[in-house]
Order: sequence, then structure tokens, then C-alpha cells
Amino acid sequence: MSYDIVCFDCDSTLSKIEGIDELGRRSGLFDQLVALTNAAMNGELALEDIYGKRLELIKPDKEQMDSLADLYISEMVEGVEEVFSTLLAQGKQVHIISGGIRQAILPLAAKLGLPVENVHAVDVLFNADGSYLNFDQQSPLAKTGGKAVICKQIQLAGQTMAMIGDGKTDLEAKQAGATVIGFGGVMQRDIVLEQADVFVKETSLLAVLPHLI
Repeated sequence: MSYDIVCFDCDSTLSKIEGIDELGRRSGLFDQLVALTNAAMNGELALEDIYGKRLELIKPDKEQMDSLADLYISEMVEGVEEVFSTLLAQGKQVHIISGGIRQAILPLAAKLGLPVENVHAVDVLFNADGSYLNFDQQSPLAKTGGKAVICKQIQLAGQTMAMIGDGKTDLEAKQAGATVIGFGGVMQRDIVLEQADVFVKETSLLAVLPHLI
């Protein structure tokens, strides 16, 4: 089936990293954050129960955010650029829908040819000196069910939609009528393997293309 709108998760889908976990690595909190992230992505904890907690532990500043942006690009999953160029050349609407931090994801999105309005993620707020202040607590993507909310916002009547991702939150797109393609090339999660409409295990994102066009 060919889709009008194709949406991608970012962490462990477009890039091999989990961004917030990587921010914690520099603070010596990596293992603690990985446990929280995995609990949410495996469906054991609600996203809103861990989102603010993780950022409060790290308090990432602007400099750390720039480093994370570079890491997203250097750790890009194999085949991502080819997938995006193919979809965009065919006139598909392509979006990134992520519970990650928007400022860190925007440079990756720009490299892939996406306009800023097609990047849906959580904004972090900084003080004047660049230190961490807070995050956008009104963002639906910091809460359970948020990806379904965004999918419904960007979908027009009659348009077909697919969502590609590795975590439980990506399954929420089904609530908006999207086909969910589970990507296990970086992280294979049982709940996604069981509940996604399609599941690919290859390490290259190119494996999803035949399911999209």
C-alpha cells in the first residue's frame, strides 16, 4: 500500500541513540535513564511519569543540546537518507513525531530535507545564560497518547498514514488510523513486535520502503 503521509519516530529509528539517555551519559546517569526510558517504551510506565523526572535529573544546557544534535546525525541509522529522499521525491508528506527534544532533532531533520513545521517533538526552555529551565509541559508528546494527537492534527480527511518506530508510543498512531510499522533494527521490543501491523528486523531503514510505496 502507498501512503499519503509517512511519519517517523526519531530515537532508535532514524538515529541509533536515545537522546535523553545520551544527555545523561555525561552526568553519570546513563544507566538510570536507560531503565526509565525502556520502562516507558516497553509499556511498563506512562511517559508522563518519567518525562520531567529524566530532564530534572540531567538539567541539560544549550551546549549539551548542540552536542546531542551532532550525535543524532553521526549515529544516523543506515538507509535513512535514501528513505527520506525517495519518499520526498514521490511527493509524500514526511514528518518526524518524537518524544525527544525538538532543538536537538531539528538539525537532523534539516539534513534529511524536512521543514521545521514537519518536526513534532518537545521543546526545552533555557535561562538567559543557556542553563536548563524547563520543558514544554503542554506538549502532547511528553504524555501517553501524544503521538495519536499529533497524527490526527496533521491528517486530512481521506489521507492514508503510516508510522514507523520502535516503541510503545509509536503504536498510539493506530488510534488515528495509521498503519504502524515496527522498526527493530536498533531496539527490538516485544510489545511492538506483537502489536505493530508490520515489523522489520533489518538494521537498515531501507527495509521499510517496500511497505510504504
